[in-house]
Amino acid sequence: MAKTPATPKPTAAELDLLQVLWPLGSATAKQVHQEIQKQRPDVTYATVLRLMQIMHTKGILIRDESERSHVYAPAQAQDSLQTNLLKDLIQKAFSGSAKALVLAALRSGISKKEREEIEKLLKEEDK
Repeated sequence: MAKTPATPKPTAAELDLLQVLWPLGSATAKQVHQEIQKQRPDVTYATVLRLMQIMHTKGILIRDESERSHVYAPAQAQDSLQTNLLKDLIQKAFSGSAKALVLAALRSGISKKEREEIEKLLKEEDK
């Protein structure tokens, strides 16, 4: 029986880049660099380009090479990747217990507004 390849797990730097790329949908390295510089002016274009190339090699990004400037896009939708990372975290850090994860998150300090949003969501689920 053939094993399906595991979804690559992005590093912290790769997740930061994905947070910029997801809202854009697809973009050139230059466009991603311009967005990143708004928050982190110290990041160079060469660093962004190299990271995007590595992410493409790992299968985290897909690349359209039909234009002069390559256009990159996330290989996975944001919610899909977050769900996979969350499942992995639940297994590794909380012995498979989603309840333990939620309780830890609630204990770590949430705002009153966030608590109200959670309570509203839970009430809607009960209907």
